[in-house]
Amino acid sequence: MAARLSLLEAELEIVEGTSQSLSPELLEGIARFRHKVFIETLGWDLATKAGMELDQFDRADTIYVAARGEDGRLAGAARLLPTNRPYLLAEVFPELMGGAQPPHSADVWELSRFAAVDFDGARVHPLRQFSSPVTVGLLREVLRVAASHGVSRLITVSPLGVERLLRRLGVAAHRAAPPLVVDGQALFACWIEVQGSLSS
Repeated sequence: MAARLSLLEAELEIVEGTSQSLSPELLEGIARFRHKVFIETLGWDLATKAGMELDQFDRADTIYVAARGEDGRLAGAARLLPTNRPYLLAEVFPELMGGAQPPHSADVWELSRFAAVDFDGARVHPLRQFSSPVTVGLLREVLRVAASHGVSRLITVSPLGVERLLRRLGVAAHRAAPPLVVDGQALFACWIEVQGSLSS
């Protein structure tokens, strides 16, 4: 499914689907975009192959949401996973729940690998991604997709500071537990209320 949004002077196409419904070219583009954002720009220590960032949570049931400009180049991507199957927070960062059990429910999904960066500089500088129109459009579409699947809440592993930025965007977000330092970075598990965010 694709939606077209007018942001500033540019048209932004936001596409969502699984590995079964999206084209191989788009899926490869998402993996290369993630590599550029998370490995090359942010310096995360993640397993990669041939310039692509993929992990065990990129499965047949994974839902991807991608934003691309009129030229077809990706400017944003995100991943949605149901928590009643293996997902990043539960498998890799359960300590971020502060002793509580990670969610395991069909109506609670995880949002991960969210990034909105235009590397050509036409829409946003990488350091200002959370205040960009692309970020807002992509996040709104993520929330819409989640709601269309009956999702009530999202959980995400986020760097400290994202909570404030989400609230500034009108997203109903709060901490699941106090942040922890993981590999030198302060991270926390963040709840996002889907309906509360869509109605704001």
